[in-house]
Amino acid sequence: MSIEVYRDAWGVPHLRAGDPDELAFAQGRVTARDRAWQLEVERHRARGTSAAFLGAAELGWDVFARRVRLADTARRCFARLERTDAPTAAWVRAYVDGVNDGLAEGARRAPEFAETGLAPGRWEPWTPLAVWLSTHILFAGFPTKLWREEVARRLGEEWTELFATDGPGTAGSNGWVVAGERTASGAALVAGDPHRFIEAPGVYQQIRLACPAYDVVGLAVPGVPGLAHFGHTGSVAWAITNAMADYQDVYRERLRRLPGGAVEALGPEGWRPATTHTETIEVAGGDLVAIEVIETDRGPVIVGVEEEPETGGPADGTPETGAPANGAPEAGTPVGNSPADARTAGDSPAAGAPVDGTGGRVLEDGPVGSVPDGHGGGWEVLALRCPPRVTEELGFGVLPALLRARTVGDVDAALDGWVEPVNVVQAADTRGGLLHRVAGHVPARDRANSLRIVPAWDPAHAWADAPAPLPRAEVRGHAVMANARGLAAPLGVEFAPPHRADRIDALLGASADWTPETTTAVHRDTDNPSAARLLAAVGRADGDLSPGASAVRERLLAWDRRMDAESTGAGLYAAVRGAVVRRLAGHEAFAALRDPAPYPELFRPWLALGPRVAFALETLLTAGPVPAGDVDRIVREALEEVAAGEPPAAWGATHRLAPWQALPDPDDDARWPGLAGDHDCVLSTSSVPGWTDRSARASAARYVWDLADRERSGWVVPFGASGVPGDPHHRDQLPLWLRGELAPVTTDWQYLTKEQE
Repeated sequence: MSIEVYRDAWGVPHLRAGDPDELAFAQGRVTARDRAWQLEVERHRARGTSAAFLGAAELGWDVFARRVRLADTARRCFARLERTDAPTAAWVRAYVDGVNDGLAEGARRAPEFAETGLAPGRWEPWTPLAVWLSTHILFAGFPTKLWREEVARRLGEEWTELFATDGPGTAGSNGWVVAGERTASGAALVAGDPHRFIEAPGVYQQIRLACPAYDVVGLAVPGVPGLAHFGHTGSVAWAITNAMADYQDVYRERLRRLPGGAVEALGPEGWRPATTHTETIEVAGGDLVAIEVIETDRGPVIVGVEEEPETGGPADGTPETGAPANGAPEAGTPVGNSPADARTAGDSPAAGAPVDGTGGRVLEDGPVGSVPDGHGGGWEVLALRCPPRVTEELGFGVLPALLRARTVGDVDAALDGWVEPVNVVQAADTRGGLLHRVAGHVPARDRANSLRIVPAWDPAHAWADAPAPLPRAEVRGHAVMANARGLAAPLGVEFAPPHRADRIDALLGASADWTPETTTAVHRDTDNPSAARLLAAVGRADGDLSPGASAVRERLLAWDRRMDAESTGAGLYAAVRGAVVRRLAGHEAFAALRDPAPYPELFRPWLALGPRVAFALETLLTAGPVPAGDVDRIVREALEEVAAGEPPAAWGATHRLAPWQALPDPDDDARWPGLAGDHDCVLSTSSVPGWTDRSARASAARYVWDLADRERSGWVVPFGASGVPGDPHHRDQLPLWLRGELAPVTTDWQYLTKEQE
């Protein structure tokens, strides 16, 4: 082989090889050496086997991964890729071969393997597709539909979208492209930062991939070949944000058990066979857990399988056995003497959010309409319908095409084949070309599918054969993508508030001489526009306050609205905001929403009232079921509460980083640093106001791609290039990331250090 591995001063791998397949092998091998533990955690999560070495805390995720058919969907998508795009399938295989070649060495370097007793496994050709699906299956936030259902059922139909906002179940990003007419060099800049739940090691890997066909730098997802989201080929650069599109549907299904154990589901054409089988999940330190996996014509059943009644039968009088197929134990029960502890998966989408309540129960008739006459009996469940499961397409053919791209036209054409997740894309090239479009697969169907759980037996909720058209827009001077309602509005329901998008637009409009260096000031901006509405309510609270509360009020009204880590004003604002959120959530108007929702604990972050109130605070201060007089009273009480307690510390004292780790280190918690920023700042560092100031979601990377000179580009990740504790590059970028600075992108081979085999 002709593979060469170089490293820059930050340990970032720069790879050279003779052809794309050899280069894919090199990418897989170097990733396995640098990130073996991370890769194996992701492989097991994609297969639903993480509880086998991480314990019962991961059982909830494993049950979901098995029931939603993550691994099987990946197998199907790879099989289709082999039939329709053999060169890309071979390229993915080469990456997997590289991972398998490097895993043993990587595992010897990673202490987590010895700590858990885990031996590195073998990657299959479809594993990268499974990792991609696992990473993004909750990305579109389909559990929000469960929340809307609960709001409509418990609070009233008129309040269904009351809490609509970029809540705890979604991942967002900032991104912007500046045309050459507004830069100092005359060439375009592409910049931004993806906001995701922060994991250690990080979810993005800085890397360079060079062969005779191309030479690309960018941010890879460990376990997946190529550079799906962020890359710079020298002549063209691209980046994405979450389009906030709705492309997954939840169907209310009615199932019935036949003699012999087979299952049927009620669809538009009547009762149809459902597929069913039993799987067993191993739990470290616990008993085996058997689950039944059921799939209807709509999709895999994700809620309610184990709620089958012991007796009963379909309307025609056919008896039911009440037992799972093949004589298996009742689905979801342990195989052994003691119960398994099924808790929320470790990276559930709102770390730090309150979790309360119990497991699922039989779903009640009513939320989406009654069952047709003559079709009673059985039991009700929820099934999930996702494009890759339906089409057996994941869009992996786009990945090598992006690496070969030379112009925005090439990027544009490649992205026509993208599937999931649905993204807003921006790109620029050295010829002056600019691109701003949505890419992905959004099914065309009834609007109700996007809002709520819909009945499986109603043909009105079927998907059309062709997907929805994807919007695009012209770039004039600059363009911003920050998850707000805009370009992708026809494709979604809930979007981020406009604050980040408006702030970035205003900052970019203030100069026509942008450089890669000055662009980092946009990344660092801590102005908090979302504070305005609460500050207005504080301003109205000018009577009946104690002297202490009046002093708090005056300090807040004089505050500059910046969420700087060292700002005591920001700390004071956060304390008052938290008190307001808690009181609003405790108001009698929301009493009906405080009862546990009837869904698995994995979905609780989307279903907890407190976080929902926190993220919808701006709306709830001026609209909703809480009377205006009560809102004003709550604000006054919050001022009094804060005044009566210890003076709040600077924002960074409580607003500290809280990354997810598969094996948490108790000593690490005290070492994680304080952060600037807030949910709606450009420097977006989210917490759950009212419950915790700790931040589990922030910039998973930052980048500036310079089309005038790629070596003037910059990038940074929260930790470092290496996933190995003790490695010099394990967390060496953390200080840069905290300061809002970027590491240089070095592409001159003579300034890189060649790694000896």
